[in-house]
Amino acid sequence: MPSTSIMEKNDSISFNYSSLLSASCKKKWRFVDAIYGVLPIFGVVTRKSAHNKLEAVEYFKELALQIISTQVSDEMNIARLLVLAEQQNIKNFTIQLPYSLSEHQISLIYLEYRKSVTLHQDNDSLYVRFSPC
Repeated sequence: MPSTSIMEKNDSISFNYSSLLSASCKKKWRFVDAIYGVLPIFGVVTRKSAHNKLEAVEYFKELALQIISTQVSDEMNIARLLVLAEQQNIKNFTIQLPYSLSEHQISLIYLEYRKSVTLHQDNDSLYVRFSPC
């Protein structure tokens, strides 16, 4: 698993989607991991809470590897990452993508996530900011 796939930046995190997806391909899957990867209803599971910022980043990476899958679209994977980040109380994050998303793809992410979030794209970076409750 690449150590540079997620980096801490103040109150937000940044990660490389391609590295994370690649690491998920190399992961040894258990049956339950396979279920989480293909069934959206089981897409996000949290088992413990992190106690410090570095631990939170590593924990997010561990959980992200459980929920993203090459078997679903990038839009679905990104929506799953939004749910995970929200559950982990991450307010802002940046996803470095291998390509720029189309407006249609961004619309699909909004449709899949179904909650208030701001997505801003700058070249191959997707900036995510959750709206205050």
